[in-house]
Amino acid sequence: MKQFKDFFRTIFLVFTGIILVCPTTFADENDRLDSIEIGLITCSPHEELYSLYGHSAIRIHDLKTGEDLVFNYGVFNFKQPFFILRFVLGIPKYELGIIPYDYFCKYYKDWGSQVTEQILNITNVEKQRIAQELAFNYRPENRMYVYNVFYDNCSTRPRNIIEQCLQGRIEYTYNNNYTPSFREMTREYTRNHPWATFGNDILLGVKADLETDARQQEFLPFNLRNDFDHAMINRNGVLTPLVKERRELVAPGVQIIEEDFPLSPTMCALLLLGLSLIAFGIEYYKKTTYVWIDALLMTLTGIAGCLLTVMLFSQHPTTSTNLQVLILNPVALAFIPKIVKKKKSYWFRINALLIFIFFIGGIWQDYAEGMEIVALCLLLRILRHYNDK
Repeated sequence: MKQFKDFFRTIFLVFTGIILVCPTTFADENDRLDSIEIGLITCSPHEELYSLYGHSAIRIHDLKTGEDLVFNYGVFNFKQPFFILRFVLGIPKYELGIIPYDYFCKYYKDWGSQVTEQILNITNVEKQRIAQELAFNYRPENRMYVYNVFYDNCSTRPRNIIEQCLQGRIEYTYNNNYTPSFREMTREYTRNHPWATFGNDILLGVKADLETDARQQEFLPFNLRNDFDHAMINRNGVLTPLVKERRELVAPGVQIIEEDFPLSPTMCALLLLGLSLIAFGIEYYKKTTYVWIDALLMTLTGIAGCLLTVMLFSQHPTTSTNLQVLILNPVALAFIPKIVKKKKSYWFRINALLIFIFFIGGIWQDYAEGMEIVALCLLLRILRHYNDK
């Protein structure tokens, strides 16, 4: 979710009236805590890129006083210094935000997203622990955290807080036969946005194609919601449902589907292949070689390769080994001057070997849409130079 106005942070002063309850201050502490509900909120995706996977948050609602706040670990600010670079490197700074419940729901209602809440079946002591942990997390020195889309995000943070504040242990009913990869799960949520899928698949490497366990799958808010629905709290051998009740806070609305670029990645790759075939035919007929075509392809793949090379050093665990760098290779940029001057170069032999390894690597890594076609375009250029000798 986008950064909210700073004045909402002052709501924290109101919130302290809810959480800082203790016997020395309130004689009727238990009565007050009885009136407080704590729930896990789950929001369905909408069309903004940052919301394609949905969202989770924690709600604390005092039924007596009407104080009603949502604790949101998905707040970020594009104006942070080097935000995009930090995101690429796997070290973007997100923060915990406190948002009035009505404002939070209105935001998602305006987007046509469904919002549900699972009321937690927890004791007063556990409620107080969760509230105090959130207050601790909201301190200025603790508010920011390094966001990771798969391992530390707006879904895993609420889960971890709830788990650590319970006096018992949560026992989940997992489907251990369901082991999709991170790539498969993200593709399911971006299926209506082929270029978002392409962007993810370009950046994700081999590790994104490994099987995941049920806990890893909870980076997706809807998976966490489903697991909470079937979870039990084990308190000294006594099992009670984790969720007391699930409520629909905002009904699904009408969402305006924003159209992507009219050509899919595959269509663009096929168009490139078609142009490459036409150029190859003309070159063969005229017995010449247009080195500017090589320079253009090497420039495009080389620049893209620079990004992938940076991602190899990212702190995102799933980007560290990406075989697509074999064809989107920054080394190509160094050979452009020799190619343009038609000087002897070993680049095409090197590239042929890299492309061969790329196709073999497809056994382990599921490449972005159209990347195999791009590799064929590069092979055509290699073949042209081979025939030109």
